[in-house]
Amino acid sequence: MSDQSMSDLWKSVTLKHTTAVDAEKTVSIQSLWSGYGEIFRAQLYPESLGTLIVKQIAPPDSQQHPRGWNTDRSALRKLRSYEVETSWYTQWSERCSARCRVAKHVASASWKNQSVIVMEDLDTSGYPGRHSHLTPSQAKACLHWLAHFHARFLHCKPTGLWPVGTYWHLDTRPDELQAMQQGEIKACAYKIDKLLGNCEYQTIVHGDAKVANFCFSENDQQVAAVDFQYTGGGCGMKDVAYFFGSCFNEHECQQHVPPLLDFYFETLAEAITDTTINTENLEREWRAMFAPAWTDFHRFLLGWMPGHAKIHSYTESLALDTLSILNH
Repeated sequence: MSDQSMSDLWKSVTLKHTTAVDAEKTVSIQSLWSGYGEIFRAQLYPESLGTLIVKQIAPPDSQQHPRGWNTDRSALRKLRSYEVETSWYTQWSERCSARCRVAKHVASASWKNQSVIVMEDLDTSGYPGRHSHLTPSQAKACLHWLAHFHARFLHCKPTGLWPVGTYWHLDTRPDELQAMQQGEIKACAYKIDKLLGNCEYQTIVHGDAKVANFCFSENDQQVAAVDFQYTGGGCGMKDVAYFFGSCFNEHECQQHVPPLLDFYFETLAEAITDTTINTENLEREWRAMFAPAWTDFHRFLLGWMPGHAKIHSYTESLALDTLSILNH
């Protein structure tokens, strides 16, 4: 599709689903991973209608993965991820409460292998803040979101989403597993995956719950989340463990994770309204899955980028805990 026809696609679907008489791209926010398109802000006209965010997916003619993982499997996984995100916004996002805030879906459209998702501009809806590193107080805002998200979707079948969420799920990452050096983590990769998959309490996980995917209110007390490409079924600890690793360094993890994990479970228990769910049993099961969930992502990093800064002593101590669980 030409640039002009892609422009026509997002603009026509935007005008069809709003009262705007015109719209134009104003600011490019970021390019999508591996050159698969971009996210940009669009101004509606009359200007009083404000702005929207457009996610425009247009796979490149050649793969340009920044880490060199340029395979057909990688390309198909990315394409599927955008289908999942469209499904999330069209079929699931409206189920989220104000306590697990997401951008309101405006419209979606596809043409051949190109697609667009048009959504609310969270910056103008009270969530203009972005952070790469968090204080414990700021982290609580994200954990509050995750707890309410996980509570909302407990025992929901992930129809239209990934059967198993997270972008590092073992079944979708055989190349990275093969690239790993031999060792106990590699040998136990499928056991770790099975341990997490066999949890009695399953929910919908965000799948990429890093700090960069949370938009903060001006006072940092509330957040909204974006980027639902790898949303699917799973144990909530996958999101929580990955989140901690995204916003704290090694020493901060040692200091902050235990009390913040307590905060998450306190919030989760408050957020669960289904009286048939035994919150004490859920917490017991998921606490036991914290180390395996962290180690599951650790396994991915060891194959994808073994020199990554997230591979440190705290991570390795949780990996040892996980191996101990598997050996008993």
